[in-house]
Amino acid sequence: MRTRFRALFTAATCLLSAAVLAQSTGTVQQKPGPPSPPAQVKPAVPQKPATPPPAASQPPAPQGVVPPPDYVIGPDDQLSIVFWSEKNMSSDVIVRPDGKISLPLLNDVQAAGLTPEQLRQNLAQAASNYIEDTTVAVVVKGINSRRVFITGMVARPGGYALTNGLTVLQLIAVAGGLAEWADQKNIKIMRTVNGRQVSYRFNYKEVLEGKNLKQDLELKPGDTIIVP
Repeated sequence: MRTRFRALFTAATCLLSAAVLAQSTGTVQQKPGPPSPPAQVKPAVPQKPATPPPAASQPPAPQGVVPPPDYVIGPDDQLSIVFWSEKNMSSDVIVRPDGKISLPLLNDVQAAGLTPEQLRQNLAQAASNYIEDTTVAVVVKGINSRRVFITGMVARPGGYALTNGLTVLQLIAVAGGLAEWADQKNIKIMRTVNGRQVSYRFNYKEVLEGKNLKQDLELKPGDTIIVP
C-alpha cells in the first residue's frame, strides 16, 4: 500500500514540476482561437469641389482697333463713347467734318485734334455737371481720317486708309500696281513737313531689286504718291 502511494505521489510531483517549468519558460501552447474577421474599409466619399465665389459683375469691354502711338482723332473716325453708370449717355458716333461729335445731354463736343485720352478727360469733366460717376471710355472703332493718296499711272488711283507700317511699295500694290507705261524710276512722294511741301524720289525698279531700300518710306497721314 505504501509502495503504491509513493508511486502516485511521485507521479503527481513530476506532473506539477513539468507544469511549473513550462509556465516559467513560456512554452505552454494555447489552442488558437477563431480567426478575427477582416477589417471593413469604408469607401471614400468623393468631396464636391469648392464652388468659386461669383465674379463681380463687370460690363463687357467694348471692342475697337488699336490706334498708332501718334494717333489723334480726325473727321470721319468712328468712336464708341461708353459711360458705365449712365448707358443713356453712351453712343457710337462718327466725327463730323467740323471735328465735333454729338452726345446725349452733352450735345456737341470737340473731338478732332485730340487723342482718345484727352477726349475721355474732357467728357468726364463735362459730364460731372450732370452725373456723379463720370467713368467713361473712348474706344476707337474705325480710323478713316488717316488717309494717303496715290495718283497717276496705277490701276486704282485714289485715297486709302493708312494702316500701321504702310510703305510706298505696299500702297502701290494696294492700288493694283503700276500701269504698263508708268515711269518706274521717277515716282514722287509728296509730304507736308512743318507746314511746307517736300518731295521724295522713289525708284520702283531699284526697290524690287533690293537696292536703296531706304527710299521705300513708311507713309504718314496726308502723303500723296505721284506716278508719272
